[in-house]
Amino acid sequence: MKEEQPVLKGKTLTELTALCSSLGIQSYRAKQIYSGIYKSRYTSIDQFTTLPKEIREVLKLKTILPEIKLGRELISKDGTRKFTFDVEPGKEIETVWIPSADGERKTICISSQVGCTLNCSFCATGLLEYKGNLHAWQILDQILQVEHIVQDRATNIVFMGMGEPMHNYFSVMKAAHILHDKEGLGLGAKRITISTAGVVTGITRFIENKEPFNFAISLNHPNPNARSSVMDINKKHPLEKLLEVARRFTKDLDRMITFEYVMIPDVNMGKENAERLVRIAKSVNKCKINVIPLNTDFTGWRRPTEEEVGEFVSYLRAKAGVPILNRQSPGRDINGACGMLALKGVRNEGSNKT
Repeated sequence: MKEEQPVLKGKTLTELTALCSSLGIQSYRAKQIYSGIYKSRYTSIDQFTTLPKEIREVLKLKTILPEIKLGRELISKDGTRKFTFDVEPGKEIETVWIPSADGERKTICISSQVGCTLNCSFCATGLLEYKGNLHAWQILDQILQVEHIVQDRATNIVFMGMGEPMHNYFSVMKAAHILHDKEGLGLGAKRITISTAGVVTGITRFIENKEPFNFAISLNHPNPNARSSVMDINKKHPLEKLLEVARRFTKDLDRMITFEYVMIPDVNMGKENAERLVRIAKSVNKCKINVIPLNTDFTGWRRPTEEEVGEFVSYLRAKAGVPILNRQSPGRDINGACGMLALKGVRNEGSNKT
């Protein structure tokens, strides 16, 4: 990719309008380009037949419409599909298509970084070398490509793949707004979820900008001291500060916030931890808790039994007074479940590419 050539994909309509002006193209053509990329899903400038040939020639000469490169695909017995993409030479990411059992909900879990800047103890991505932030177009292209491959459209998008979205805030939000724009990909704001491991400064910016999207925080331990052993981010953004900004989120935006909680036996599932989690839920009030059984074992921790999960969830549902959802682990057999995105499944298990 030549650095001096503007990338058409990932630009807002305002940016495309300015680009057209700089190239001597009528400004109203920007909307045709924008629509061609996101509504018509064009992958070549030659496909923009609503544009005169001379404009297409200018765009081919002065701009580019790149794609991230599909690597491999694995298909789970539950219908989940995991893809690897090369975003640049030596830089791979993973993206996951997750259909619900009834087929009504179709979620794409997308990545925002190559590797991750954090080191959560239960997450395989944290073991990878961090190789940089994704551009907005590379974030959006995961959705465009997956939908093309599976020949279906997503009902929900979650920024819960590789990387910490709040450490790539501006590209993530730019992509989310194009995804939400009715002239772009046209997905409702409530169908787009941004997740964070707990970057307080990013959450604060999200609140101040009054972003319309759903928001999730990976909590994973209710004890202010013990949380650091599970999530190293707690040392920089302590749990107390994180909960303060979560309460501000629900108050200022008058919206519910989601806490993600990976259940780890002998680490965060004891009665004292359950009681602390209940107190947190009641203090935040407008929240829900998604519990997820541990999916990785490289730390020596084990996955909870169904009985342990049932007991923990039952206690929360009886005491917390907020919705408690068990997200299960779709795609676990292909290392596509929560905490498992580290390319291991593709490298070690071969490919079921279709």
